Amino acid sequence: MSALANHPFTKMNALGNEIVVVDLRGEKAAVSAAEARAAAQPAGAPFDQLLALHAPRTPGTDAFVRIYNNDGSEAGACGNGMRCVAELVFKETGKRALTFETAAGLLNCWQGDAPLVSTVDMGKPRFAWSEIPLAEAFQDTRAIELQIGPIDQPILHSPSVVSMGNPHAIFWVNDVNGYDLGKIGPLLENHPIFPERANISLAHVASREHLIVRTWERGAGLTRACGSAACAATVAAARLRRTGRSVTVTLPGGDLAIEWRERDDHVLMTGPVAYEYEGQFDPVLFTAAGVA
Repeated sequence: MSALANHPFTKMNALGNEIVVVDLRGEKAAVSAAEARAAAQPAGAPFDQLLALHAPRTPGTDAFVRIYNNDGSEAGACGNGMRCVAELVFKETGKRALTFETAAGLLNCWQGDAPLVSTVDMGKPRFAWSEIPLAEAFQDTRAIELQIGPIDQPILHSPSVVSMGNPHAIFWVNDVNGYDLGKIGPLLENHPIFPERANISLAHVASREHLIVRTWERGAGLTRACGSAACAATVAAARLRRTGRSVTVTLPGGDLAIEWRERDDHVLMTGPVAYEYEGQFDPVLFTAAGVA
């Protein structure tokens, strides 16, 4: 039987980033890629990311969380999704601070002063080409040699690259809506320079304290908000001295407050979440997808 068949779920969003949360802490089953793809179908609970809570693996943590994109691939980090998970566990436990374990490491979350607002510590960014990872060496990842379009008149070129638990490429533009990201995004996501694929963002520096960002998410496509991309763009802009270390990032779905904390280089993301509905997965979804 599928781990998700007849299983309850909570549908939420974070600035329009569509999130489904399933609680598997009392079970040993894990979600397969085929199950995640089936659950994302229109007859299921369409999502950008599905987050599955499992029993803690490390003492002192509140849960181990696996993150699935809607194509079934796993992600190491999802800041928006972690705020949704945190909201549910805040409500369940009454705690105001939580620690989750993910494939990208430990993430701390704090409840905000306003309802449904929280902060996630996304950890330290990684800049070494081998850590992002890239397929070839670049000593300076603030801008790498990569372009799309004609050599003499590229459409996009020289992105900043960084890992926030998942690979990000940020192209600096004057107008984030001036490009067909739905067409360009998958080409760049799957470029050979990115052996694990990459999240592709267009970023505009509106001021020293304000970035505007659109993102094609690896494994999910165009989303209204990508928290790790907002973090990556903030770090990349600060490295280029185009902004300070604390900025407001405007995404299609709304604003996130991002701080690249100077004392320890951790990136903090603060923003809201919203509940949509609760449901239960129909077993037919998974039998139709060939998941026993």
